[in-house]
Amino acid sequence: MRSMIDPISAFAAAQSAFTLTKKLISAGRELHDVTSTLGSWYESCADITKAESQRKNPKLHEKMSKGADSIEREALDIIVRKKALLEREKEIQFLLNYRYGPNTYKQMTDLRKQIRDERERTVYRQMEAKREMQQNLLICTLGLAIVGVLGGGVYLVALAL
Repeated sequence: MRSMIDPISAFAAAQSAFTLTKKLISAGRELHDVTSTLGSWYESCADITKAESQRKNPKLHEKMSKGADSIEREALDIIVRKKALLEREKEIQFLLNYRYGPNTYKQMTDLRKQIRDERERTVYRQMEAKREMQQNLLICTLGLAIVGVLGGGVYLVALAL
């Protein structure tokens, strides 16, 4: 499991899952045949949302390793991905309600909220714990390096006297 979610990969996964879901629904497949790809689409959307929150609150090592990406490009990428996901979600809503009945999408979103809460408590908590461990390891390593340099300096001064 990676510490940071790559929004570009998550968006590509969402695109792929959306395309397959749309094909399955359009082909008249039953709801149980579509749930796997639809689930993949929503997982990718959740990952994109989580990547955005991680971007807003980066850890020290993530700040240091952040390249010189254009702020404008990053902002435009975020907006374009959000708009594309909203369009696709509206299309999925229409397809589900048209194919399986008018309340299908509402039922699915209610259940999705419940499942999302459960997922937040498990998967994302584990990711955050890993990020915290990496942060703490970096701080400890830097602290030990400083202590080592200072200790070595004191030792060299004591040898010189």
